[in-house]
Amino acid sequence: MRRALDLARKGQGRTAPNPMVGAVITHQGQVVGEGYHRQAGKPHAEIEALRQAGSRARGGRLVLNLEPCCHQGRTPPCTDAIIKSGIREVVVGLRDPNPKVRGKGIRALKRHGIKVLTGVMKAECEVLNEVFLKYITTARPFVILKSAISLDGKIATDAGNSRWITGPEARQKVHQLRHQVGAILVGAGTVLKDDPQLTTRLKNGTGNHPVRVILDNEGLIPYTARVFKNASRQPVIYVTSRQAPASRIQRLQRMAVEVWVLPEKDGGVHFPKLMQKLAERELTSVMIEGGGRVNASALKSKVVDKIVWFMAPILIGGTRSPNVVQGAGIRHLQDAFKIKKLRVEPIGTDWVIEGYLKSDP
Repeated sequence: MRRALDLARKGQGRTAPNPMVGAVITHQGQVVGEGYHRQAGKPHAEIEALRQAGSRARGGRLVLNLEPCCHQGRTPPCTDAIIKSGIREVVVGLRDPNPKVRGKGIRALKRHGIKVLTGVMKAECEVLNEVFLKYITTARPFVILKSAISLDGKIATDAGNSRWITGPEARQKVHQLRHQVGAILVGAGTVLKDDPQLTTRLKNGTGNHPVRVILDNEGLIPYTARVFKNASRQPVIYVTSRQAPASRIQRLQRMAVEVWVLPEKDGGVHFPKLMQKLAERELTSVMIEGGGRVNASALKSKVVDKIVWFMAPILIGGTRSPNVVQGAGIRHLQDAFKIKKLRVEPIGTDWVIEGYLKSDP
C-alpha cells in the first residue's frame, strides 16, 4: 500500500477532478505490475497495472489506495477489467465516497468471487486525497490559506515591502503547491502592490499553471497588470461586483479574461457563492494567496479547510505593518479560529506551519 501511495503521488496536480490513485499487482510475492492515474481522461491506475502485468495478473493480488470505479465516466469501469483479469484478491485503502461508486465497486468484485480487504492505511489514503474527498462529498473546492509571515505575524513592512520575507526553499515549496492546486486566488491589493504573474515556476521548468482568480469589486486593477497579459493561454477569472461598468467587463473579455459578476457580502466578495461557482467549473482546490483583508474574509466565511503558513525567523513590528489576518477580528477568545492536526517543520532557514480549520466547538 505504501508503494501504491507513492505511485499515486506521481499524478499530483494532473488528475483533478479525479482522485490520485496508485496500483500494485503481486503474484506469489513478486510485483508483476504497477500503475498510477496520470491525468483525467487517461487510463486509471488499475488499468495501467493490469496492462503491465498481462497474464501474470491471474491469481494475483491487486493493491490500490481507493476503491475501483464501477461506472462509465471519462474511461470504462475498472471493475470489469479486474474481473476479466483473473485477480483473486483486491486490497483497498479507502472506499470511494463518490455517489456513483460508494461501495458498488467492492460489491461487484465480491459478486464474482474476488476477495476484498478494505481499510489498509486508511488515514494515509484520506490525507493523500483530501482535496477529492472534500469536493466529491460537498461539491465545493478544498481551500488552502497560504501566507508568508514574520515571527510576529506580519506579511509586509509599513512601506508595503514583502520581498522576500521567506527564503528560496520556502518560495520553491509555494510553487510546488501552485502546481498541485486548481486555482490561485488573490485580491486587488496584492495585484496592485506586487503586480504578480501568479504562475508556477519550478526549478526543472515544468509544472501546471493554476487558474488565476482575481477579486476586484472596485475596479482598481489596471488593464496593464501582468496577470492579464497571458490570459489567452493561462486562464484568469476576474471576479467583480454588479457595480462594474459594462465597458470594463467588455474590455477584459476582449483580453481573454473570464469575468464573473457576483453579489457582495460585507463590502467584499461572497465567498460561499464564489466557491460554488469554482466547483461548478471543476476546480477542486483553491489556494488563497491574498492579503490580510482577503484572509479575514475567507476565514469569516468559513470556506477555509487548511492553512499553510511559511514563517521566517524575523521581527518586523509596527502598528501600520499589515497582519496576516486583518478585519474586525473577534471579541471573545472562544470565538477564535481553532486549528487542529498542527504540524511544524523546518524548510531552509524558515518554518512551514500546516493545520486544519476546526469547525466544531
